[in-house]
Formats: sequence, structure tokens, C-alpha cells
Amino acid sequence: MRLGTGPLVACLVLVSFASMLVAIPAGTWWSTAALSLGSGIAAVSLMAMAAVLGARWKWLESVFGGLDRVYETHKWLGVWALVFALVHFVFKAGNAEWQTAAIVTLPGPATRLVRQLSLVALGLIVLLALNRNIPYRVWRWWHKLSGPLFLIVVAHWLSFKSPIALPSPSGVWLAVLSVLAVVAATYKLLLYPMLSQHAEYRLQSVSGNGGAVHLQLAPVGRKIPFVPGQFAFVSFRRDGLREPHPFTIAGAATDDGSIAFMVRALGDYTARLVNEAEPGLTAEVYAPFGRFQRARDGRAEIWIAGGVGVTPFLAWLQEADGAPFDRVTFFHFFTPGRELPEAVDPRALSGQRGVELVEITTGPGASEFRSRFAAIVAEAGPGHVRISFCGPKGLLRQVRSLMHETGVPDDRLRHELFEFR
Repeated sequence: MRLGTGPLVACLVLVSFASMLVAIPAGTWWSTAALSLGSGIAAVSLMAMAAVLGARWKWLESVFGGLDRVYETHKWLGVWALVFALVHFVFKAGNAEWQTAAIVTLPGPATRLVRQLSLVALGLIVLLALNRNIPYRVWRWWHKLSGPLFLIVVAHWLSFKSPIALPSPSGVWLAVLSVLAVVAATYKLLLYPMLSQHAEYRLQSVSGNGGAVHLQLAPVGRKIPFVPGQFAFVSFRRDGLREPHPFTIAGAATDDGSIAFMVRALGDYTARLVNEAEPGLTAEVYAPFGRFQRARDGRAEIWIAGGVGVTPFLAWLQEADGAPFDRVTFFHFFTPGRELPEAVDPRALSGQRGVELVEITTGPGASEFRSRFAAIVAEAGPGHVRISFCGPKGLLRQVRSLMHETGVPDDRLRHELFEFR
């Protein structure tokens, strides 16, 4: 059982409102003042939990089923925090029947300034998280301010006159979450580069066709263990490439500890890396992350990859001790003219493993995809197939639609989240 975004958001909001109701008279429970106060507590709670998830603690992957899911939840926590913060600021969180006091007393102008800055801080954090037009290096450094900006929000709830006392359920709830958030933000901002699992690697070879490159790196000292389907954050020691960027590992583990990545020029950072990558370049590799691993239950497998989403399947095909490949059909969607580097050839790898490869260049409506997919489902049975997907959201929607048409249950699909921000 894995924790999802919806249940976590619902739990945080319900606990926030429930703890607030204890602190105010029952006659005011249905007032706009109560709605505002509860929304404010919920906003702080959601933002605090977002900071906790942003720490990349390994145990969170087990709870959510992978760091990609952690990041998705992290994003939506910020979005919902902004929604509840706006509700809190629209209505006055005060009522004549409430006994109010500030936990920490600040001068009047300072209290009002902190109140306004807290909304600005939260809005800035969410906009940075959702705006994909910001260059990656700028986005990452601005996003590092999320932790310090959260301190402004903490200062607001501590200095705001409200019926919430520190020993009350709401006070304890907010205090615990705030402390966890500050600890997480401090760890991520200052301690993560030292305490997280990482190692130095040197780029051995670069091959590609201009739009995409295959990078082979060897460990300088110790090597990092990983399994096919996982990904890493890579920080190259060159100006403009130092920001750790996530890349799926494009090969299986080897005895010498080498690690491979396939990079396509899809943004400002990746375009620069494709152009400037050269043998001898060193990098810090933070890994492993992710839970996108191959099923090993002997059922018929359908692999579906779109674009650079082919990377984890290339790693699966190179795994020496993996499950048999005799019941695997691999649908590879790609755009003509955007072929992969020669170092990663899905046709050759599939042929070596006995995997049925179906290359699609015309989109998910192609008859060869739909008919072959339906034939596999009919032969194995809708409940006896395993579908593994990695690709754009539009293709994922089409795959889900085809699953419904052929009667395949939703829980037969496992998919890697394709976009991190």
C-alpha cells in the first residue's frame, strides 16, 4: 500500500480543521472566520509537508513508491497550500467570541508585514515550482529559497493573534510540522551534498547524433550500486552544468561500476550538456532513486516507451540476470529524424533478448499498435498482463484509453512520471 497525493492532502487538511475546531466555540464553527483560520492552518501544514518531501529522504521513496511520486506530491502540496492560503487571506480569521493572543509578540507593523510577505513567499514558491519556462539553473537556485521563505510563514502563524495557543492541538500540530519542515529544509540546503549517497565519476565516452547523446561514466573511486530502471541526479563540474539534474540510468550494473545516461536536448540544461559533453569531464552522481523496476511474475509483459522514455527499458534489456524475455512485447514510439544514439540500439538489444519490438512512428492511433496490443491482451487475458510505461502524458492517456477498451484493469499499469517540474 503506497501513500498517494490525494489521501495525504485530505489527511493534512482534515487534521488541520479538526484541531482548529477544538480551539473555538462551537457556535462559530460555520463562520467565515473559522473557514479562514482552518484554511490558514491547512496552508501551513501543506507547505511544511512539501518541505519535508523536498529533503529526498530515502524512506519517503518506500512510502510513496518512488522519488518521482514524491516530487509529484511535493508539487501538489504547494498548489493546495496556495489555494488554502488565498482563502485564509480573503476572509478575516477573527471573531468577537474568540479569545485571541499571539504566541510571539511582534510590533504591529512587523506583524502586518510578515502577514503580507507570507502570502508572497508561498505564491513565489508555487510559481517557481510550476513555471517550466524558467531556465533550469535559475529555477533550481530560486527553489532553494523555499526553506528560508517558509520561515516567514512560521513567523506569521506565531505572531498572528488567534485562538490557537501553543499547547493546544492546533499549536502542537503546527509546531511539529514546522520543526520537521525546518529540519528537512536545512538538511536539503546544507547537509544533503555531504550526507547523501553520491560518488565521483569521470565521463569516458560520448556518442550521439546531435539531438541526443549517450554518456558512459566510470567511477573515480567507489561505485554506486543500482538496479535497472532507477535514476540519478548528476552534477557535472563545468560552469552551467553544476546543477544536479535527474537522468534515468540507461544501462545495467557492471563489474567495473560504470554508469550510462542517455540525454536528449529538451531544455536549456540538456541542450548545453549535449553540446558540451566530452571525455574527461567529471561529475558527482547522486543515486540511486526510483522504483520503476521490471515485474518478475512470469506474466505477459507490454512495454511502452515514448521518446526519451525508452531509457529505463534499455537498462532492462541489458540486465544479465533478469527474468525471461520470451513473453515481452516492446512498443517504441519515436519521431522519425530523432533516432537514438548508435550506442543504444533497441533493435539489437531486443533481438539479443528475444523481445518482440514494435516500432511506432505515427502515434498511438497506429493500427499496428492497437491491434497487437489487443491481440496480446486477448491471448493472455486482461488480468494477466503487465504494462510498463514511460513517456509523455498524452501518450499515457491514449494507453489508458486502450486498456479500458480491451478490459485491462488499471492496476495492471505501472508508469514512471515523465516530468519532474
